[in-house]
Parts: sequence; structure tokens; C-alpha cells
Amino acid sequence: MRKVRVNTDKPYDIMIERGLIKNVGPLIKNVTSASRVTVISDTNVGKFYVGDVISSLEKCGFITSLFTYGAGEKSKNLNTISNMYYHMADFKMSRKDIVVALGGGVCGDMAGFAAATYMRGIDFVQIPTSLLAQVDSSVGGKTGVDIPSGKNLVGAFHQPRLVIIDPDTLDTLPEYYYNDGMAEVIKYGCIKDKALFETLESKNAADIIEDVIERCVSIKRDVVVRDEKEAGERMLLNFGHTIGHSLEKIYNFDSLSHGQAVAIGMVMITKASEQDGITETGVSERLINLLKKYKLPVSDDASIRKIAKFCEGDKKAGAGSVNLVLLKKLGDSFIKKTELKELESFIRIREKDVRYYY
Repeated sequence: MRKVRVNTDKPYDIMIERGLIKNVGPLIKNVTSASRVTVISDTNVGKFYVGDVISSLEKCGFITSLFTYGAGEKSKNLNTISNMYYHMADFKMSRKDIVVALGGGVCGDMAGFAAATYMRGIDFVQIPTSLLAQVDSSVGGKTGVDIPSGKNLVGAFHQPRLVIIDPDTLDTLPEYYYNDGMAEVIKYGCIKDKALFETLESKNAADIIEDVIERCVSIKRDVVVRDEKEAGERMLLNFGHTIGHSLEKIYNFDSLSHGQAVAIGMVMITKASEQDGITETGVSERLINLLKKYKLPVSDDASIRKIAKFCEGDKKAGAGSVNLVLLKKLGDSFIKKTELKELESFIRIREKDVRYYY
């Protein structure tokens, strides 16, 4: 079993091993004195893994309950969180009890936020079943929900007690969702690890997925330990996300997935910085080719004016400016504070063959 230790204020382990999802009970028993466990999952993931998880928990003596919500980003709202509270209260969850998030990024964000705020905070465990969640969102303690004004604008920092990653769960993912997660994998190569980027270029990530997961969570672990509350370096993890979140909002969190939006955002911001001489020439072309390899989009027809306007509502914007994550070269990133009034002209791509319009 691979283990990555995260030494935040409340240290925890990330466990990585095939087949682990059938044996989560003993692992969770080791990190809690809880008697009751609420498993939170969605309508897609639940039919594959809820039975194994609850069976393993009950064999270890836990009293369990299950809360299931409709799969998809549209459920990531305060109404769903409210229903989680009612469920946990009806189940008589106490402050010493624990929540288990079984699912992708949406599940982890919501279950973690519910745990962070129920009775002013109870423990939770992440069991991420999507690639995006395994390499990124399950680690680091960011939890939250969307509101009409923007993505993840309501949330809390709340570190899990344990993260359990079973790469075999990726076998039940449709290719669309697997590719969606690859956007975050590629992001790590761009901002911190040129060797990872080059490995993704030369090999198929699926053939070395355990290595890929371990490398990504190790990078995130190192960043989070140095900057747990996103006061500086952790902002680098938002590469492509400011524009990506704007695109998600434009499409009402429906027709464009998070990974797709981030992929487009990474291309847009890298083309912009490359044309201004900030990023090494050729980086955007390599990025585009790698994203295409994993069947991710690299452009969109949304208006640049609208994209820039919606960036104003991003949680990283404030006082008339936004922190953009840019690349000097592959594996070397930095944060550039940009005035919102200058954002539209900065991200406007001047090449005629790229599909970004007013």
C-alpha cells in the first residue's frame, strides 16, 4: 500500500491501493472513536460502491446511515447541504461521529462542508472515486458549495481524517469523466513538475495511474502543508481555474464540466501570457497537444467580454483585481495580480485561428 502523510494542523494519511474500497472499515476505525457513520454518496456512485463500504463499516461495529443526492454539479448547493443536516440530526449524529464522502469532487466538497458546519465541525473521511477527486479535490481540506453568484463561494477549510484511494474505482468511470480528471493531472505538470508533463506526453496515464495519483497528491500535499489556508503558494493550484470557473458559470454548471472548463482556462491564460512574452514560446502548443491527447477541449465560443466579467465574481477576485496563475515555463509557475479592468485585454487571443470571440 502506498501512503502519503499530510502534516497539517491535524495530520492525516492518504492511502492508495487497488481493491481498498472493500476494506475501508478497519482503516476508518483506526482514526476515529465514532460509533455512528453517515455515508454520503450520489445516485451514480452509490450503485457501485455503497454496499461494499457500508458492509465493511458494519463489520467493524459502526452504526451506519446513507444519504444519497442526485449526481451532478447542479446538486452542489445549500439546499442539498440543508438536507444533509436534517439527515444527520435524524440519525442522531454527535460531535464524536463521522461522515464518509464516497464519490467524486462534488461529493467530497459537499460532505466535507456539511461535516465542517454540523455541530460546528465533526470529522470526515474522503473516499474519492473519480480521477479528479483522487488527484486533487480530496486532498487539502477545501470544502464548499456553489451559489448563483459563483462557484465554491460558500465553504470552509476542513481537513479530512483520512483519504482512501482505490484506483480500481476508475474502471467504472465513463471515459468522459476519466478525461475530465486528466485536466487536473496536466495542471500539476504545468505548475510544478515538468517531468510529469513529459511522462504524460510519452505514456498513457492509465497504464501508470498509481504513479500518477501518488505524484499529484504528493505535489498538493507539499503545497498545502506550506500554505494550508491559501495565503500564497496554494493559489498556484488554481492554474486555469479563474477562467474555468467563469466558463462553468456561463454554462450554468451544466454543459461544460469542471475539467473541460479548466482545460480551456489553462490554454487561454497560457496563450495570453505567451503572446505577451511572459511564458516561454511553445508551451501553449505542447499544452494544447497534451489536452487533445486526453480528449479535452482547448477552446470555446464564449465571449471574452463575458468571460472577463464573470471572473469578477470569482472567490479569488477582490478590490478590483484578480490573482492569475501564469507559467514562466513548464513546471515553473507564479502569481500575477491583474486589474480586472485589464483582464479582458490580457486574455484576448490575437491569433485569427483560435475560437475566442467578442
